[in-house]
Amino acid sequence: MTKTADKTAEIIENAEVPTEVTDQFRAVAEKGVEQSKEALSKLATGAEATQKALESSIETAKTASNELSLKTIAALRANADASFSHLEALVAVKSPSEFIELQTAFLRKQVEKTVEQGKEFQAAATKAAEDVSKPIKDVYEKALKDLKVA
Repeated sequence: MTKTADKTAEIIENAEVPTEVTDQFRAVAEKGVEQSKEALSKLATGAEATQKALESSIETAKTASNELSLKTIAALRANADASFSHLEALVAVKSPSEFIELQTAFLRKQVEKTVEQGKEFQAAATKAAEDVSKPIKDVYEKALKDLKVA
């Protein structure tokens, strides 16, 4: 045999080195598999939490939309009632000065009412936006906190 063949035969006979390498490789592979399982578990948990948060947000958006619609209908009804009452009052007017007085008072009340309704809608829309985004925001903050811990 040649010198190279003799050395190879000697390495094979002293098989401790390959066994150690195999054991180390197996340990690294097992650790990688375990880490992959943990990551997959965290991903599944995160996906489930996100799904629940989205469902909650959609339900909240539906409720908020209904509330805003009802507020809009109530405001339109109030404005229509005020307009009809004003028209009835205008029919009974006896002089141009009375007409101007009624018209001025009505316009002032309508402007004040419109400003008040605008503030109410703004407050309701702001609250609705906060309520709709809260579940998603909570899940996002929890995910960031979990990432910082890991």
